[in-house]
Amino acid sequence: MSGTVVPLHKTTDPDPSAPAAADAAVVLSLVSVPPESGDQPVVEAVDRIDNPLADWLTVPDGPLLPAWARSRASVAANVTALGRLTWWHTRYHGLRSPKYLVKAVLLAARGFYRATAGLWPTLSAQDHSAAVKALRAQVKVRPEDLELATRLQAAHYARTQTRRWRFGAAAVAVTAATVGVALAPLLLQAGIGAAVVGPLAYLGRGKETRLLDQAAPPLRVDMSAQQLNDALRAAGLLKSGGGKDDKDLPRVHCSMGPVRDGRGWAVIFDMPRGGGKTASDVLAKREVIAQELGVDEIQVIMSRVRAAKGGNAGRVSMWVADDDPYLGTPNPSPLEKAEKFSIWEPVPFGQDARGNRVDVPVMWQSMFFGGLPRRGKTFSQRLLTAAGLLDAYVRHYVADGKGGADWMPMKSVAHRLVMGAEDDAIEALKAMLRELLGEMERRFALLRDLPPSVCPEGKLTPDIMVKYTLPVIFVTIDELQEYFTAMEREDREQVINDLCRIARRGPAAGFISNFASQRPDAESVPAKLREIITIRYSTQVVDRTSSDMVLGKGKAAQGADASVLSEDHKGVGVLVTGPASFVTVRADYLDGTGFAALCRKGRTLREAAGQLTGDASGDVTAAAEAAGLTVPAIVSDALEIMRHSPRMFTPDLLAGLVNLDEDVYGDFTAERLASELEAAGVKRTSKQVKISGANGAGYQRRDIEAAVPAEILLSTGR
Repeated sequence: MSGTVVPLHKTTDPDPSAPAAADAAVVLSLVSVPPESGDQPVVEAVDRIDNPLADWLTVPDGPLLPAWARSRASVAANVTALGRLTWWHTRYHGLRSPKYLVKAVLLAARGFYRATAGLWPTLSAQDHSAAVKALRAQVKVRPEDLELATRLQAAHYARTQTRRWRFGAAAVAVTAATVGVALAPLLLQAGIGAAVVGPLAYLGRGKETRLLDQAAPPLRVDMSAQQLNDALRAAGLLKSGGGKDDKDLPRVHCSMGPVRDGRGWAVIFDMPRGGGKTASDVLAKREVIAQELGVDEIQVIMSRVRAAKGGNAGRVSMWVADDDPYLGTPNPSPLEKAEKFSIWEPVPFGQDARGNRVDVPVMWQSMFFGGLPRRGKTFSQRLLTAAGLLDAYVRHYVADGKGGADWMPMKSVAHRLVMGAEDDAIEALKAMLRELLGEMERRFALLRDLPPSVCPEGKLTPDIMVKYTLPVIFVTIDELQEYFTAMEREDREQVINDLCRIARRGPAAGFISNFASQRPDAESVPAKLREIITIRYSTQVVDRTSSDMVLGKGKAAQGADASVLSEDHKGVGVLVTGPASFVTVRADYLDGTGFAALCRKGRTLREAAGQLTGDASGDVTAAAEAAGLTVPAIVSDALEIMRHSPRMFTPDLLAGLVNLDEDVYGDFTAERLASELEAAGVKRTSKQVKISGANGAGYQRRDIEAAVPAEILLSTGR
């Protein structure tokens, strides 16, 4: 007899009430049908309504092991944690053992009293006494019961006398045992004492009294399936019973948990069908759910569970932390101790709330950083640029609209470095973008001419990079709004178009864009530039609208909301890596000193590989350090401020120095500046300079360069 297997959707007599295939296991069995009238045998689902074995044969849709036992690392971590917990409890209660001994003796005394008070009614035969007293009262009414009362009185006396004799014998035995124990060895005394005191203390403890102290504070956050359902119901995600019995109300189905997971509670649940609510609706109600659970919304981490991980449109993974998971000592960046790094690998960026590492792949990507000042925006942006410092085949183009000290160490590494947003700096930025666009077109022409066997996808590869000396181009621009607000309308539109071309077409040619701005609105950073950026990161912002400006329209409604961060969350931001992928990250910490050290290390790597080019090859300070010479700081800083200008008025030079390092140059006056430069060997050929037709006190760059040793100037090409 032969049979044919047909698809499930073609089975006969479908059961509309059967669970969906996404949530229930479907078992197929071959059913033989007699070959009458050309009928073909079919395969039917086991979970038919008329199959009595359906419940028994259905495969459970759940993991075989609990979450903590699914990996070797997890088991080892939990065993280690159990050992630490046991050792801590041992020390905690060991220190309190004298207190527990005194408390046990007091409880034993209370227990002895309770035992004696409970035995006295039996010892005195009070049950029999009550019957005799009742009979005596009855004798006064019915004299014929006198004989019966006499017999009962005699029986009561005999019973009481027997019990008192037994009690006396027991008391003598206890006294003898006490004397024997007193004469016994100390260890035996302790054992017998514990055997006696233990039961008596248990009898005397009562319901409220605890012998041992509470060894650990109660959990700050507790969760149960009922609390979860109540929170979702209060948020309007589940139907409410209007004060009636809620036994028949819809509830979420928890496929895992709630269970303790690290420093919080983890649960995976499915929204009930028929209610019209999806996982996206749950994410949008994050703040209300947090309020109902009694925590801050920063403690609630929620995400959808996609089909690739066994999820569906209604499945949500939620983790509720015991406290704020983003506070505490920041984690140092692993780049700080690295000797080399390949930019083709994901860049270590930070950790999420549960301590998992977050790495950011930057090849073929463009990035945008935003947020309020002094929240760690620039520090976070520098992490990605720092990874490129440790790869000799990465060429850096850097522009800092603020012109401060954050990016100044890049002067020893960057092929082009633009500092500030003054007129000369804006011209330097425009020239840098023209250079980048020219290089991009040159690369595309070269890649088009390469055979498919060498360049199969028309994109840069590590082999092509080395063979044809086409280093990865890392374009870093900080404080974009400073440039845009300082430009004329025509220049602004041209720069925006250039940046859009670099961000849109550049990745295939090995260009990585790394832009940053404060709250980006239509004036400071236009939408047509922001919307083509693939990776976005936002530190704290003032509201959800500002968060969407950085992270993308509608992201706050999906749960990616940087406005929930507080002033204490420095270096913490929301990272969006795709249309539906986001995570709140505590970025690794890399301070200015560490970043400067990486810049020096990057210069050494490039010198060894022959990749030190552009402005970095003419850096006076770095060249002096390599030659074992010292250039006065005032000279190197003045040259850095005047890198785009052959001459500069004194007030502008002072302002640039203060912006560079306010602690050092904040109190400088024109007279002190002249004195310090003169002491450093600067001889002015003229105290007046002419700029754009205006005369004023100022400095020529060639006069300051003359104070640098000639061999240093020759080595830098100046």
